Amino acid sequence: MNVEFLLRIVGMFVFAIIGWRIGDTLGSGDAIRYIVVLALAGAALGLIVTPWITIRPYVWARRTIRQVPAQQLLAATIGLLIGLIIAALSAFPLSFLPNPFGSILPFVSLILFGYLGAWVMMMRERDFFAILGGRFGRDGAARGASSEKSVLLDTSVIIDGRIADISRTGFVDGTMMIPRFVLQELQHIADSPDSLRRNRGRRGLEMLNKLQKESIVPIRITDLDVEEVHEVDDKLVRLAKNLHCAIVTNDYNLNRVAELQGIRVLNINELANAIRAVVLPGEGMRVRVVQEGKELGQGVGYLDDGTMVVIDNGKKFIGNTIDVTVTRMLQTNQGRMIFAAPLDDKK
Repeated sequence: MNVEFLLRIVGMFVFAIIGWRIGDTLGSGDAIRYIVVLALAGAALGLIVTPWITIRPYVWARRTIRQVPAQQLLAATIGLLIGLIIAALSAFPLSFLPNPFGSILPFVSLILFGYLGAWVMMMRERDFFAILGGRFGRDGAARGASSEKSVLLDTSVIIDGRIADISRTGFVDGTMMIPRFVLQELQHIADSPDSLRRNRGRRGLEMLNKLQKESIVPIRITDLDVEEVHEVDDKLVRLAKNLHCAIVTNDYNLNRVAELQGIRVLNINELANAIRAVVLPGEGMRVRVVQEGKELGQGVGYLDDGTMVVIDNGKKFIGNTIDVTVTRMLQTNQGRMIFAAPLDDKK
């Protein structure tokens, strides 16, 4: 038996009593008929509408408040108070208007100015706090400006670990926010019976601890949530849309889904590909051949940034560092591949 069902029963009795009282008041000669009809109508009405005037508005308000950032909630409250003050000042002259305007317009102005005040402040909250910060010091202004650059971290980018190194360089500014549901997913992975997933989860928790200790930008664990959806990726997308901030991820599918919904995505793999050294056909380099390639006689090596180098006729050099000449490059979804030939073969 849930709370909503109990509220329906209570509401049914309350509305039935109200209907009975109304029937008793209206009924003169045939009071019983009025009482029975209005009591039954009240019971039916209470059974239907009670959740909509009790528990459901509470759930909606609770969910909305959890999704709204504290700064935006504060701005809306300030705007509401300003609107109510303006409405109170305008109520006195409006009350002198002839009826029914003199009695109706003060209440209309109360609702209108209160709503407009909250709405305007929510729309311009960043400008308001930036101005307020400028009045009380440069640090406050900087915090107001940096709030626009907050980013959400997903599970994959925390496990990957490179975000910790990137944050130390200062390339990412603003606040890096980690939702509580992402942290819970990391803990769930770390407790997995599968050893591979368990190691990945523990690595993610270690990287998060490292990030909190060494990052030069603020790291914040946030309780903001989206209760209508249950998947972590869906929650991240909805939360990023609500907060108007970017998502940092390595997840290809999350990247595409977020971009389709107009959300800015920072992909660490794309960043790594973008900063890799550019090599052109004909250039030389030194590379250590570490394994055999897929094709006959091929050897495979790797550059310091992880770029794969496929060396024709390089199988015989496995375990050695040799000079090679770049013949061509290939861009794939996983990154770039360089094809080369041993320098001795070119001579």
